Amino acid sequence: MKNCIKCGLPETYESIEFDHKGECNICRQREYRDEKIDWQERKQVLNALIEQYRGKYDYDCIIPFSGGKDSTFTLYYLIKEYQIKPLVMQFNHGFMRENLLKNNERTFKQLGVDVISFTPNWKVVKRLMLEALTRKGDFCWHCHTGIFSYPMHIAIKFNVPLIFWGEPSSEYTAYYDYRNNQVEEVDEERFNRFVNLGITAEDMSGMITHDFKLDPRDLQPYTYPKLRDLKKIGYRSVCLGSYIPWDAQRQSKIIMQELGWQGDQVEGMPWEKYSYEKIECYMQGVRDYIKYLKRGYSRVSQMTALDIRKGKMAKEEADKLIAEYEGKKPPSLQLFLEYLNISEEEFNTIVEKTVVPPHVPNFNKPLAKQTWDFNKWYREIKISDEG
Repeated sequence: MKNCIKCGLPETYESIEFDHKGECNICRQREYRDEKIDWQERKQVLNALIEQYRGKYDYDCIIPFSGGKDSTFTLYYLIKEYQIKPLVMQFNHGFMRENLLKNNERTFKQLGVDVISFTPNWKVVKRLMLEALTRKGDFCWHCHTGIFSYPMHIAIKFNVPLIFWGEPSSEYTAYYDYRNNQVEEVDEERFNRFVNLGITAEDMSGMITHDFKLDPRDLQPYTYPKLRDLKKIGYRSVCLGSYIPWDAQRQSKIIMQELGWQGDQVEGMPWEKYSYEKIECYMQGVRDYIKYLKRGYSRVSQMTALDIRKGKMAKEEADKLIAEYEGKKPPSLQLFLEYLNISEEEFNTIVEKTVVPPHVPNFNKPLAKQTWDFNKWYREIKISDEG
């Protein structure tokens, strides 16, 4: 496969393109971010935006919150820098880890915020996971659509028009490009462009009703609100990282020091190097494994590429980490198969149909190490016929 000569990302990476020198567009837009954007001017725009909405509603803004590094820093920064009153909105995807929940409790209590947490129907979630895996080789449809649509429903219900997200997608992909020099709006266009995998909630309903008893209201959390309802409240939905230069590693250190936020082990990742990355979901290892099978890279490549662009890692070090960690089979795969009631052979057959050429998958990689909390993750209870 062709790889970026600078960061090493392969041609199967989403939204990637290469110039005549063999350098990728994501590296190029990072250079533009660091050299061309006037961040002082962006900060002034942020100041004006916050003052435009401050004190006019029951809450100054809504902050969607997973408990990971980015949403935690967003909440911390906006409270400390602007003394705003936010409504924190958490969509519980069903796989939150013990350490994450402790982080959340410390963060909420130390910052003093109102919080709404929503957990969708687990039986519906499992069926959505299976359908999304089968159709797209990506079981996270329920999580991503829920995270990005449900807070918008809350904005309408509470009449709070300003919504702050954290990291812009331009940090990792080129669906939105820093070189356009525009603020990345987290709106329905973005939702349909890459969040929902090209499957609307209405589509999903038609896909699963033939074998699953579904109340039409069950898919409401995954349905983006009507534009007329959002316009009625005068909504703005933006990334904090469009106004201040994003640095996840530095920001992680800040929330560790200021809030006692703790990192964690993640399956298939160099724990000591990236203890701050994607700690909020115990199915993260399965997601990364599927990405490796489909595209020939996983989060290890993604994170090392980011560090290379920042000048914090040499390509040689990145190559060693990729060789050591990438693509190993996660122990959580057995839980995942149990949830969906499929065999590993069936799983492999499904994923193989979604492989992105020219990558050829390897299903025989060794097993990754278990995380410390692996035995605490939810298991389905087997109910016997007699019981």
